[in-house]
Amino acid sequence: MNKTLGRIGAASLFALMASHPQVSMAQESDQDSITMLEEIVVTARMRSESLQDVPLSETAFSAQTIEDSRIDTADDFLQLTPNVTLANAQSAGVSFMTIRGISQVRNGEAPVAVVVDGVLQINNRQLTQAMFDTQTIEVLRGPQGALYGRNAAGGAILISSNQPSDELEGYARATFGTGNEYSIQAAVGGPLVEDKLKFRLAAKYQDIGGYLDNIQLNEKADGLEDLTLRAILEWNISENLTATLRGSMVRTEGGGLNYQSQSVAFDGDTCNTSNPFGGPAPDADTVVRTFCANNLGFNERDIDEVSLKLVYDTDDITFTNIFSYNRVMEYGAGDQFPYTNEVDIFGIFDGSQTQFVDISAWSEEFRMASNTAEPLQWMVGAYYLETDRFISTTTGDDNRQGIERIERLPKFASVTNPTLSFIADDNNNQAWALFGNVSYDVTEDMEIAVALRYDEDKRIQNISPLNTAGLPAGCTESAPENCRQEATYNKLQPKVSLKYAVSEDANLYASYGEGFRSGQYNQFGVGAAASGAGVVGVEDTVDAEITKTYEVGFKSELLDNRLRLNVAAFHTKTNPLYFVFIGAIGGQALVNIDEVRLMGGEIEAVASVAEGVNLYASFGYTDSEILANTLNPATVGNEAPYVAKTTLNLGAQYRTDLTEDFGLVARVDYERRGAQFWDPENSTARSALNLVNARIGVEDPDGVWSVTGSVRNLTDEAYNSEWVLGGFSHPAMPRTWHLDVKVNF
Repeated sequence: MNKTLGRIGAASLFALMASHPQVSMAQESDQDSITMLEEIVVTARMRSESLQDVPLSETAFSAQTIEDSRIDTADDFLQLTPNVTLANAQSAGVSFMTIRGISQVRNGEAPVAVVVDGVLQINNRQLTQAMFDTQTIEVLRGPQGALYGRNAAGGAILISSNQPSDELEGYARATFGTGNEYSIQAAVGGPLVEDKLKFRLAAKYQDIGGYLDNIQLNEKADGLEDLTLRAILEWNISENLTATLRGSMVRTEGGGLNYQSQSVAFDGDTCNTSNPFGGPAPDADTVVRTFCANNLGFNERDIDEVSLKLVYDTDDITFTNIFSYNRVMEYGAGDQFPYTNEVDIFGIFDGSQTQFVDISAWSEEFRMASNTAEPLQWMVGAYYLETDRFISTTTGDDNRQGIERIERLPKFASVTNPTLSFIADDNNNQAWALFGNVSYDVTEDMEIAVALRYDEDKRIQNISPLNTAGLPAGCTESAPENCRQEATYNKLQPKVSLKYAVSEDANLYASYGEGFRSGQYNQFGVGAAASGAGVVGVEDTVDAEITKTYEVGFKSELLDNRLRLNVAAFHTKTNPLYFVFIGAIGGQALVNIDEVRLMGGEIEAVASVAEGVNLYASFGYTDSEILANTLNPATVGNEAPYVAKTTLNLGAQYRTDLTEDFGLVARVDYERRGAQFWDPENSTARSALNLVNARIGVEDPDGVWSVTGSVRNLTDEAYNSEWVLGGFSHPAMPRTWHLDVKVNF
């Protein structure tokens, strides 16, 4: 049935494209009623230009599309983006993005650079914070390291908040929904001193009772309470100099570590087991939406961000300086494998587990860019980042008296929940980069662009002398110098592109680019622990990930700008990271797969077929093959983990005025996400997903108010958002509905 749906979806995509030329054969009166597509302006190359003129594969969302699609999280816009998937699991800050086959894994760096209001995020745990009062979103596919540096091996995500305005304006939105959810968000901005000082304040509070049940404790397992505050102050110091101060705060509490072990043989209909390994064979398609843990999982995340941006314009050059400080703290606690009502199975299983992460970083970026309309455009800059990351992972003896909170020190002597294993380290990292790019219009129709960036990343790991999984020789509390290890990773990242205008409405382009995701340390002792658990080949360090990508593409606006059709194809070789979980110690380790080949492409189409009627379609294809894998040579020839071979999106939106005072808006989006494996062994695949989201509402034609109802996962498709080798599964969200009431002023 899934194959049939896939064929129907693919056929629908091409049928949609094939149907567009019929518009040109309609009667003249029908043509007059069709609205042309609006131009989309993007900043992918750090300057404003049309989406159709940028020589790379990009999906962009305007403020109106963000509103109409109800984009409130990163999941929402990535679900509408071809060749990109995102899996959420474990906690509020943990997610796993895959873009064109390049994946993010637990405790690893993101495969993309995420830039919010011009500031590079320092950790992937920031991506999943609430999104609101957003102006634009851009998703760039393919290596972007030459411009955006570290972690841009797979692409970049650029997010812009609504900025302060010259007139007082704002909005408020209240939401009610499934799972006893209620939330309110609001923003207000305007001038403080005319032509000199202006501001914008935005806030969102969300409370969700939960969707999934812990049947042992008779409680919801996935409740959430979240508060996000943001402030932007813009000061026009002079005619040429502008300063923008931005600050934000996120406070999140809720459920976490909601996993099941599929190998458990439960005793009848209870949450007890006398045989934790006697159950069915692990299967990524086996979905259970209830939990049996005798400890309710808990998660807490704090994010604090502040940045200062200075822009000085002259007639020929724009100078930009950005300073930022970020702190991310996340704590999680819950039941240990195999997550049942039992305790201390065989003395080492089904205890408790915790993880604490505390990351602080400051960065400085300086750029100079041409500020003329000349054929030659250029930009040069420098970047520095200093990061301090502490992480501890523990297991404990479950005495059914709750879980001790453990951050930087173990509690071996606790009576209620003594620590059994403790793995901790403090990582002090310094990274710097020099970068530049130049583009030149060889003729009116041809542009050549060259970008180059050099990154150096120094990693210093200080291992806690209290580690129970092993220590470096001589490492003690009195000799901390023996607890230190360091490594340096560096890479020169070039990118070259050629663009040719076939006509006023169509461009061809070709490019070659390299990307870099720095190597890093696993927690010390995880390699030895993995070996003891029978997982051979895990080391305490992982190599840098290097991507080399060739890309060709075609961008066009057809039928008098009523059809936008963009096509891209790529070929990539890389040495990606993969995640290994060692249940006995709650250990999470990264390993490299020596070489993976990725090739595929994207097709995106948008059409205005009648007044108020827009159709959308996109298709992504990624074929992956493991070419070399020292850790397990038997996996050569297999597909890479976390890679959905296909993504398909089909959508339609209708907006019309019913009367002078009431308008109607309706939208439906269909996503088909192809089957994917979760491990290099390709032990079990999650079958293709078919997800439908729908919205309908009434609104004021002048945009003063709106009332909109929406449903996500309309058909209530049951699937696992994550599956880990060994049969550890995390169920995805069921069907949810929301009612939004919004007022603009």
